[in-house]
Amino acid sequence: MPTLNWIGKDAVVNHHREVPYRLLRDVPELGCGDPGSGNLLVEGDNLHALKALLPYYAGQVKCIFIDPPYNTGNEGWVYNDAVNSPLIQKWLGETVGKEAEDLSRHDKWLCMMYPRLQLLKQFLREDGLIFVAIGTDELGHLCLLLDETFGRDNRIAIAAWETSYTANQTAKHISETTDYILIYGRNFNSATVGKVGRTEDQLAKFKNLDGDKRGPWKPENLSAGKFYAAGQFQITGPTGKQFTPPTGRYWRCNEAQFNAWLADGRITFGKDGNGRPMLKKFREEITRGLTPSTWWNHAEFGTAKEASLDLKNIFQGEAAFPTPKPVKLVERILQIASSAGDLILDSFMGSGATAHAVLKLNADQPDQPPRRFIGIEMEPAIAKDVTAERIRRVATGYTNAKGEAVSGLGGGFRYCRLDAPLFSAVGVINPDVRFAQLARHVYFTETGEPLPRERVPNTPLVGVYNGTGVYLLFNGILGDKSRDGGNVLTRAILARLPPHSGPKVIYAYGCLLGEDRLRAEQITFRQTPYEITTS
Repeated sequence: MPTLNWIGKDAVVNHHREVPYRLLRDVPELGCGDPGSGNLLVEGDNLHALKALLPYYAGQVKCIFIDPPYNTGNEGWVYNDAVNSPLIQKWLGETVGKEAEDLSRHDKWLCMMYPRLQLLKQFLREDGLIFVAIGTDELGHLCLLLDETFGRDNRIAIAAWETSYTANQTAKHISETTDYILIYGRNFNSATVGKVGRTEDQLAKFKNLDGDKRGPWKPENLSAGKFYAAGQFQITGPTGKQFTPPTGRYWRCNEAQFNAWLADGRITFGKDGNGRPMLKKFREEITRGLTPSTWWNHAEFGTAKEASLDLKNIFQGEAAFPTPKPVKLVERILQIASSAGDLILDSFMGSGATAHAVLKLNADQPDQPPRRFIGIEMEPAIAKDVTAERIRRVATGYTNAKGEAVSGLGGGFRYCRLDAPLFSAVGVINPDVRFAQLARHVYFTETGEPLPRERVPNTPLVGVYNGTGVYLLFNGILGDKSRDGGNVLTRAILARLPPHSGPKVIYAYGCLLGEDRLRAEQITFRQTPYEITTS
């Protein structure tokens, strides 16, 4: 398989393994609604944020949608699309070293994307899908990069999204009215892709021209191009007119099936009975949507202009973000790539369209388990003032640019910032990490839920979740600061633990209890630091 090389690649091929795990610090005043809803917004470098989240969510995400910088070379906007932001420049200097001074903007972009894609792959379920939006500047590079990361055999499709339906008359040569969505699966054969619902215009094509009691219908071609020996017969219409399949085509059924459809009133010959026979497809019998295609037209998937206007409406006329994606686009992606209760990840969250689409789908399906989102936004000002604020407004309600009240969709999210590294790359706990910080990490790792917002208890029993006690022995929580004392599970330490009558999960530096004793005490032992394979 062809591979892509660029200046700096050797320095980033294994970089995702070297990125330290970091703590997530809850910022409750920037969150919204129930912090245990399962929705999470993280402010910080998405490479570090992805590594921090990996122990919690590896192999659990059904759908990833990302809208990375298109790398157009335009440096006049808040999301610097030449990949020259101070954070990225600092990262390139530290990671690539002196060689970074010679990188083109394409080299920089590839260095930025490679380790992030390596981590994103590990979040996907076996049946999961990743959708990556891109323009023409990096389309070819991205395609090879995704081939290398996910495997060429796991490429599902490349869709063309009609971002505008009017041509730019000032374009030098040809006006570009499409962007592209590259779609890959973790495993092509396991990937699940749903159907897309019919639009109002598509449903309007169903009519009841003959008053059929089964309701509106539309005619479908009775012939097919694939050879079918039993599909070569003559049909006589109600006026006596004879019909045979068009040249090179065949009836899609045998004569017995045709006669059964005819007797059931499922064959139409047009208004005057002289038209070619067609099969009536009834709207009420449609149980599934349409198979998605690679042409994503503006009417069904929205346009760039529509996305900008919608965002301005939410922010009362303010242009809060330069290049938002339409909620309609992300919603259609989630409809075909996820189901109720699934987890969605967007590590280039930007304006928050992905979170908005998740909340909208949940509001449309109130009787179904809600989808959940994880979003990461690198720029602090955007994360706080745009991403979080947009999600908060659409969740709780807002006043639009016309002064009209818009009802909230419901839902909430937890807001976190990246904190100090939890472990070094070789698994040593940072000496600056406090018990309360590690306790929150451990509880979240074990349960997938944040600890209650009150102060972490000064006790090894961090909390109880679904009847299971979660314990942490760390940093001398029982008063013994020695390495082989209070941080190691022994018979003496077990006797000093706060009691819990049900199952127990105990995190500690080590364990000197035998398997029989652990089983008798309903203890599951987990060694700290919690490690997760990242290769």
